[in-house]
Amino acid sequence: MPACPGRLMTEHVTYQDHEDPVITYEYPFSERIRTLLRLEDIFNKTLYFTKKRTSFEHHAALMGLFEIVNVTSRADLKMDVLQELERQRQALQSSRDASGVSEKSLSAALCEIEQASTALRETSGKLGQHVRDNEWLMGIKSRTVIPGGVCEFDLPSYHYWRHLAPEERQNSLNEWLQPLLPLNDSLSIILRLLRKSGEAKRQIAQGYTFQITPQGASSQMLRVSLAEDIQLVPEISANKYLINIHFTHPAKKCLACAAEDAEIHFDMAICRL
Repeated sequence: MPACPGRLMTEHVTYQDHEDPVITYEYPFSERIRTLLRLEDIFNKTLYFTKKRTSFEHHAALMGLFEIVNVTSRADLKMDVLQELERQRQALQSSRDASGVSEKSLSAALCEIEQASTALRETSGKLGQHVRDNEWLMGIKSRTVIPGGVCEFDLPSYHYWRHLAPEERQNSLNEWLQPLLPLNDSLSIILRLLRKSGEAKRQIAQGYTFQITPQGASSQMLRVSLAEDIQLVPEISANKYLINIHFTHPAKKCLACAAEDAEIHFDMAICRL
């Protein structure tokens, strides 16, 4: 299959008035998006540690692989992801005639979706089954629930593996991860398009509390961005019909001593497709 003509890049939310560094918090409105966000986080960590060279980093990569296998144990996960790709493909197709839509970017996105869908459909069996069928890996996995359960006297063969050359360990990790990469590519596309669908708008929380009713029933995720120098975190309670945000200090749950009329400036994007 030919390469796509381009690639839509993730655009992280920033303040509209300036380019100060921000921390973005994401809150999913459905269990489907929640699962995709969890998988994205695990994949990012696992792939990061796989590229490193020490045995401790490769141990972290293997633990990440086991987490991916746990999350993908749902039999309907692959179908859910395929359905989401198809839904977003249809949404993009319907926007082809809209004003301001780049035909080049749209074609690139549709091409990516088609390639990801094809690769995911071609994965045989249940996602992660090749790991579940590996007796050696499952022996290690079964010990990870025990604190210190993968010590050398418990798993000498794993101790031996951790003393192999870094390249050999990387080859093994890549071999175990390879069948799962179509899933990673698919969820990356879904989440990238979802994030791009939300327009960041400046909001003000009076007295550390903010509430809003989102317009439209198709909202799927909320993104809240705060400047890094604001020492507050948003505690979010939200669904498709009501969004509540309460800002607290990361080390203090109570802000009773704070001024009730304090204003917290932040950016918020409601993402929907």
